[in-house]
Amino acid sequence: MMLKTLYSPNFSRKIRNNKDIKLIVLHYTGMQSKIESVRRLISKNHKVSCHYLIDRRGQIFQMVEDKRVAWHAGKSKWKNFKNLNENSIGIELVNKGHEYGYESFSKPQINELIKLCSNLKQKYKILNSNIVGHSDIAPLRKRDPGEKFPWKKLQKKKLGIWYEIEKKKNLNLNKKNLTNLFFKNLHKIGYRYFNLSKRRRSDKYLVKAFQRRFLQTKITGQIDYKTYIISHFLANNT
Repeated sequence: MMLKTLYSPNFSRKIRNNKDIKLIVLHYTGMQSKIESVRRLISKNHKVSCHYLIDRRGQIFQMVEDKRVAWHAGKSKWKNFKNLNENSIGIELVNKGHEYGYESFSKPQINELIKLCSNLKQKYKILNSNIVGHSDIAPLRKRDPGEKFPWKKLQKKKLGIWYEIEKKKNLNLNKKNLTNLFFKNLHKIGYRYFNLSKRRRSDKYLVKAFQRRFLQTKITGQIDYKTYIISHFLANNT
């Protein structure tokens, strides 16, 4: 794994300790080209950045030192963490994203990401459940890295979480019970931005964020049995 340096001025001046780094947050750039992505990430006007950028050839660029707080997560929550810039490493993958022609991530890109995440996980003792996507921590406004991101492949390398479908049980669950249990499972996994005791219209974005990661061919925003059973497995095995 070879790193190149590509300096971004967009970071907080605070220097953090290794123990402050608790999460890895994965993004796609969502721009029409690598050049446009780099311009945005180094622009003082846009005030966004990341620690690492990985292009489609698998080249890794370090843009902000790990000990600095990069500006990649924005308003966000996961477990008991809020505004995750303070406690995370942000990694951007060059990809046009949903707005400009979402594409599959390249093999070299994912291979180098796995190496990088493995090193970061070991160095900072990051839990698998704290390797997340931008849409996990900001589900009401973000969709990246999206449904084409190979979370299952990462989990096989002991990075992040995935599930095994349990044998179908004869659960006597009506729609209301299924919904309530699903959101309890989401909370246990780490998702936030919803009320455990009251359903809201915005809840569909939480369901879609969950499906975008774990049920990638069926992003409906509806809680069916399979969506529930995946949440049940993850809530009890992570």
